[in-house]
Amino acid sequence: MTLLSAHSLGITLGTRLFSNLEFSIQKGDRLGLVAANGRGKSTLLRCLAGLSDPTEGGCRTARGIRVTLMVQDPDPDLLRLPMRDVVLAALPAGTRDWEAWRADVVLDALELPEGLRANPFGELSGGWQRMALLAQAWLTEPDILLMDEPTNHLDLQRIGQLQRWTAALPKETALLIASHDRAFLDETTSRTLFLRPDVSVAFALPYSAARASLDALDAATAREHANALRQADQLRRQAAKLNNIGINSGSDLLTVKTRQLKDRAERIESAARPAHRAASAGKIRLSDGGTDAKTLLAMHEVRVTTPDGRPLFGTGKLWVHPGDRVVVLGGNGAGKSRLLHHVTRVMRGETHAGFRINPSIIPGICDQTLSHLRPGETLHQAIADRFEVGEQRIRALLAGAGFVVERQGRMVSTLSGGQKARLAMLILRLEEPNFYLLDEPTNHLDIEGQEALEGELNRGEAACILVSHDRRFVKSVGNRFWLIERGRLVEIDAPDAYFAAAMVR
Repeated sequence: MTLLSAHSLGITLGTRLFSNLEFSIQKGDRLGLVAANGRGKSTLLRCLAGLSDPTEGGCRTARGIRVTLMVQDPDPDLLRLPMRDVVLAALPAGTRDWEAWRADVVLDALELPEGLRANPFGELSGGWQRMALLAQAWLTEPDILLMDEPTNHLDLQRIGQLQRWTAALPKETALLIASHDRAFLDETTSRTLFLRPDVSVAFALPYSAARASLDALDAATAREHANALRQADQLRRQAAKLNNIGINSGSDLLTVKTRQLKDRAERIESAARPAHRAASAGKIRLSDGGTDAKTLLAMHEVRVTTPDGRPLFGTGKLWVHPGDRVVVLGGNGAGKSRLLHHVTRVMRGETHAGFRINPSIIPGICDQTLSHLRPGETLHQAIADRFEVGEQRIRALLAGAGFVVERQGRMVSTLSGGQKARLAMLILRLEEPNFYLLDEPTNHLDIEGQEALEGELNRGEAACILVSHDRRFVKSVGNRFWLIERGRLVEIDAPDAYFAAAMVR
């Protein structure tokens, strides 16, 4: 049964996000929505939920069908309310008192702790806010649940819980999931829609298989386009020869033939469809400062503690060499970010028992909050105040990162999460580090950005210690893995067993 269908749907907001979009959602569908940042995913979801109007075309829902959107960010007016009241806000005001029990059922199903339900929503962690927003959406009992980046801010345990929750949904409930988490899409969807400005493409496959099919389709389209242009060029050459002969001989027949060849060439060129070229959101590139040192960082029985001094774990004896890309694994609160915090302080000149660093280290540091960005400065100032480069070079660098010249005077505070991440990576590159410390670097990066960052980290000899909940990113980048368990930091061969265990805790 068709629950929702889109016909010639298009949205233009300054630039065309997408057009002529045709797709449908059937009962029980599990559909993944994929596009780069700023290409219209959230806008499309709002349109499907009836919260905004398209520029062209429209969508129809079957009679009595409820479509609910799980938003990325809560309404600012709700931030001071207790979490339970935020969830209850999904119900009509007149029914909240006598239907409040339904909120408790949903909160229990999503395993949101009793102790958090009375806390102000704005004081919750990003992960708990995410789960509460899901509870709010599910409380409406939708036939179609639209999920906008549902795994943002979630740790592996919560991602695993979310995967199990989606798998246990009633079979007739349809899901449309917009996400940059490739592993999550593979686990939760069976169809994939790639949203594009001109011709969007859908496959009855989960993300990874669909992506391979999309790449093959684009390659075939590119070959067909090139062949068509070569054929048109040959026809135009033949027409030019016949035209010369016709002029010299005065033959009307050759003149007619020349026109026919030109017309045929024009028809071929008009019909030829070029391969899709994504309008890049900006390249992510990293510098490889290089060093001749054999050991960049050594740790000998370092004691990692909480900010108030409580012990978390000890490191034993561990080393980092050029080209090592070390992933630190462990549950929430195990001390992963604290380890990076201690290493950061040592690299900035502070002393800490058990650390030894090579003086050739040039650190490149990016934490979860992108704290090296200053909200009160413009994009232009973010580069000019840190690096001695000329005006033209600044404009070119920012344009290469996806910020057109006309917008380089914007304040950093006005940027989206994805734009801030790209600016942060540009600043890192210009610092020319040979040792990266990265805490959740793929937060807010779209799939294009994730793949670019993977390529940059794998390309050079710079060392890296990173923390990430992105399973695909970890397996693509890491070549060494440190696991925090039972109060010790131990090296393991691969992350797969840890991932499997973490997802079911």
